[in-house]
Formats: sequence, structure tokens, C-alpha cells
Amino acid sequence: MFTYYNMNQVVLPLDFEMKLQENDIAYTVHEMVEQIPEEAFDGFARDTGCPSYHPKMMMKIILCAYTQSVFSGRKIEALLKDSVRMMWLAQGYEPSYRTINRFRVNPLTKELLRQCFVQFRCQLVQEDVIDDEAVFIDGTKLEANANKFTFVWRRMSERYSDQLIEKSNRFYEELLDKEIIPGIERESADELTTEELQTITEQVDETVASYDQKIEESTDTQERKRLRSERKEPKQYRKQFQDMITRKEKYQKDMEIFRGRNSYSKTDHDATFMRMKDDYMRNGQLKPGYNLQLATEGQYSLAYQVFPNPTDTRTLIPFLDHIENHFFDLPAYIVGDAGYGSEPNYEDVRFQRERTPLITYNTYRKEKKKKYKEDPFNVANWPYDKETDTFTCPAGQALRYQYDSRRTDRHGYTRFFKVYECDDCTGCPLRASCTKAKEGNNRKIYYNETWEDHKSYMREKLSEPETKDIYKQRKVDVEPVFGFLKACLCFRRFSVRGTENVENELGFALMAVNLRKYNATIANSASGDWKDRYRKSSDHLFTMIGVFLLRVRVSYVPDS
Repeated sequence: MFTYYNMNQVVLPLDFEMKLQENDIAYTVHEMVEQIPEEAFDGFARDTGCPSYHPKMMMKIILCAYTQSVFSGRKIEALLKDSVRMMWLAQGYEPSYRTINRFRVNPLTKELLRQCFVQFRCQLVQEDVIDDEAVFIDGTKLEANANKFTFVWRRMSERYSDQLIEKSNRFYEELLDKEIIPGIERESADELTTEELQTITEQVDETVASYDQKIEESTDTQERKRLRSERKEPKQYRKQFQDMITRKEKYQKDMEIFRGRNSYSKTDHDATFMRMKDDYMRNGQLKPGYNLQLATEGQYSLAYQVFPNPTDTRTLIPFLDHIENHFFDLPAYIVGDAGYGSEPNYEDVRFQRERTPLITYNTYRKEKKKKYKEDPFNVANWPYDKETDTFTCPAGQALRYQYDSRRTDRHGYTRFFKVYECDDCTGCPLRASCTKAKEGNNRKIYYNETWEDHKSYMREKLSEPETKDIYKQRKVDVEPVFGFLKACLCFRRFSVRGTENVENELGFALMAVNLRKYNATIANSASGDWKDRYRKSSDHLFTMIGVFLLRVRVSYVPDS
């Protein structure tokens, strides 16, 4: 016996919601978008033209598609035709992939995503899912939507630009010596500008034109032959200067695109070439990518930002500013790994923001090892006399304070050092193991009091039971989010180009991770409250259908 099956029978179309399970991800997506304030959608309204799809509907279908690891606009369009949850969220509408892609990269969508994260965090706090005590920050690299062989390196551009400057100056001097052109008024004797190169090209072109005219007017064969021979050199110079103008404009454009970076991709100018971890053996390659900075708590993404920096050190301060300005107030503890452990970062978190940094520095774990503590040539183990302000080396020599020094790095941050120098290292039997200074120079110590104070502060904080337990949570809080994003959601490469567009797509991906985790947590909850919370809004349809069938039955009178 089989169940009744007939393809030729008309079936009454019902609401798609009746096909969904009670804990379907579509309900979580629906509720999340409905929490966004109505004012956030006002920017999408237009008074003229064809009515556009509602931004709520567009947000829901894109978020739902991302939860199913579908990131292509064409595949999202296909889901709208064969996925029940997508049909329900779109309420029968079928926007094209172009419409989906345009909405995904719309600048106004960035505000909607920000509102999603803000509302989602408020919901987590209200439900006591997160305690708002600390925020865990870490970074990861994601590959850009660009070919890996489209690199442009800053060092090579600067090198070729210098060669071009030298070559253009040499050619200009040759033109003057050979009296091919009369000369121009230069802004600088070191470099010819693009306008000056253009002027020189025009003068050489006039010289070539004068030769052309003389050749046309001359009837003597030998004279014409001589003029053609003399014209050959100016024509070669003209070709060279035309090429130099093109190359100089290219190098100037390259320097504008770099914006302080060391490389960029020709197909995505905002992407920087970074070392990616491709396999378990970390045999990575240099690929165009973006550095994602993420703030989490309870394994939920609360804030994010994209940077072109290959390392995390200089991303912390601007990322914290971004969090405070657009997402939420910073909690009491800022937790991060050793990649953020620098003097400017400690200074900013401790004194500017008045928060507690739980961030290790590069040598924190190394300092705990027995080899480090027992190394006699390690300056940290040398005795220090506070009264005389001197260090004592393993040979018993005193290193006395000499002068203060300052160093300013290329990013403008200044560090202050106290310089100590040994009285005399001549003939010391431990010299080869103690210092690499040249013979005749004494051992010096550059002591940064501010940095040592930050290190001492971090050692103290990370030894306290309460803060130590908070720091231990970092690995099990932020790292699983990256793992779920890349391994489970399969989001390893962007589909769009440009920083603004990349941030929008990343917002959809991270919110999809949040919604999947939250939906799974609610569905697996021991309490049955989630059943009432996610009660289908279509439950009333059963009553309506029953009333409809009853009326049909009453109105039907069989023939006698």
C-alpha cells in the first residue's frame, strides 16, 4: 500500500510557513531583522520610479542565505525559487541576483548591519547570555576577491621611480647640450614634474616638426637625406619622454593607492598581500587579503572592522575607537593575545580609556622558563642598585647611567630610554658572550621605564585569580568564532571588492554565525519557553481553514 499521490490533482496553496519546523533558522532571522528600528530603513525610500523591494525583505533573504553557506548572488536568486524558508521570508518575491548584489554593497546597508549587531548584543545582555564583563579581541586574515598574481610592491615602485627621475634628468641635460630644445624653467633641480616632462615633449615635437617642414621644402636629395638623419635623434628623444610621462603618472598613482602600505592588488586596490595559512603545516603563500578584527563575548561576534595591516599591533587602538563610536561602550577588561602587546596599546587602554588590559607581550611566556631566569647574560637578571642607579654585569662591572635617549618610529610614536654604559669592557673574559659591540666599545643598556612598568603591571594582573580566569577564556571565546566562520560556514574568501563592500559582506557572514549559534542554543534549551517564543504566526491558519471547510460543508446540499 502507498500513500495517495496524484500529479494531476489541483492542490490548494497554503502559507509556506506551515512547511517550516518550529525551530527553523528562518524565524531567528525574521525576529532579528524586525528588531531594527524603522528609522534605519528610511534612507532606502524613493519618491519616484518603480517601487523597490523592502529592505527588510532583502536583509532577511541575504542573512538566511549566508546561514546556509550561500554567498553568490545567483545562488541566492536560485534559493528564492526552491527553498521554502527563503520563499516565506521573501513572501513570494523573487529579486534578481543584480538586485541582491546591489543591496549587499549599498552604503546604507552598513548602517542596517550595525543596527543588527547592536540589537543582537542588547538581546544577549537582557537574556543573560553574556555578562558584559570583558570583550575578547583577535584578528584573522581572509582572502580578497583578487588574483594572487596581481601584486604591486611599494619598494619596486619607488626603485623604478628613482631610476626614472635619474634618466629624465640625464636626457634633459643631453637635449640642452645638443641644443635640440632651448630649455625650460624648472621648479626643482632634483626632479622633473609631469608638466615639465610634457613641456619638454612639446618642444621636442616642435623640433621634429621643423625638420619635417624643411624636408618637404627641400628638393636636394642629399640635403633631404641629411635632414632625415638629423631628425632621427629628436624623434627618439620624443618617444622616450612620452614613455616617461606615462610611467611617471603610473608611479604617482601607485603611491596614492599604497596609502602607507607595502603592496596592493591590481584587481582590488584596497587588498594587501599577506601571508596566509593554507594548510596544517602552515605552508602559506602571499595572497591579497584583509585583516579582520573581531570583538566577541560568549562566542558571539559583537563588533568587527577590516584593516589592510598584515599584523595586529597597530589595529587595536582604531578598532577600540570604532567599537565605542558605533557599537557599544567598552567593558572593564580588554582581552587580547601577544600580537597586541605594545607600549602604545597599553598606554591607550590603561590611561586613555581607563580600562584593564589583559594582553600579554611577546616575551611573557619566555620569561617564565627556567632557561630565561637562569641566563646570567640576560639584563633582566642583572642586579640593580636603586641608590646609585647602576646595573652590575656577570663580570662584576658596574653599568652607570649616562644620558637619556628617545626614538620615534615611522608611525610617529616616541619611546624614551635611559642609557647605561659599562666603565670599561677591555680585557673582559666574558665579553664575547655579553655583547656584540665592536672592540673598544663598552656594553650599553637601553632601559625603557615605561615599557618595564607596563610589563610589570601585566605580570601582576595575569597572576591574580580573577583576571587570570578571564584571560584563559580568550582561546575558547574568540577562536571558535573564526573556526566556525571558515570551517563550518565555509566563508574563506570574499565575493566583493573594496573595503566598504568587504565590510558589508563580512557583517552578513558574522551575523549568520551569530544566528546559527543562537538558534541552536535556543532549540537545545532544556526549557520549553522557546516554543512559545517561536510559535508560528501561521498557526491561526489552521483555525481559518477549519472555518472555511465548515462553511463549504454547510453550504453543500447533495442532490436527492
